[in-house]
Amino acid sequence: MLTPPELVWLIAAVAKGDEEAFERLYAATRAKLYGVVLRILRRQDLAEEVIQDTYVRIWNGAGQFDPARASPITWMASIARNRAIDIVRRKGESAIEEEQGALEATAETPDPLARRDMTEELKRLLECIGRLEPDRQRLVLLAYYNGWSREQLAAKFEAPVNTIKTWLRRSLLDIRECLGL
Repeated sequence: MLTPPELVWLIAAVAKGDEEAFERLYAATRAKLYGVVLRILRRQDLAEEVIQDTYVRIWNGAGQFDPARASPITWMASIARNRAIDIVRRKGESAIEEEQGALEATAETPDPLARRDMTEELKRLLECIGRLEPDRQRLVLLAYYNGWSREQLAAKFEAPVNTIKTWLRRSLLDIRECLGL
């Protein structure tokens, strides 16, 4: 996988209409984004559809990417994740909350093969998440890795939505401090 600065450069080139840069960006990030989408949709046919739409959105929105606000992969993954969630809601596929047990297992235990391919950046992030209290770890992973809404989290953790928002914000601040950002 390319480094974040290389991905930033590719996105900037894509914003200028560089098709070769777009092909390189696609090749470097497709597997990651496909994994994000497939975890949410659990159907290859829908995942392929969402990936295609995601890259169209990346092509069209590359000029709006701001590396000061998010890393390139975070920006692209959020586009993919949001599109997948839209499809789940629109098509009435199995709702995320219907498979909480499977999602919690995914959120709490990274796939052993995926662990081998982790970048140093991801290892640092997981280390910082690991420093959170166990409930806060689960909260962050369910929210940002599995795409649970604040309402779903409020039901799961039996807390008001505003409390969930506060817990998430504090957890993210702790993670940011741990990462030295």
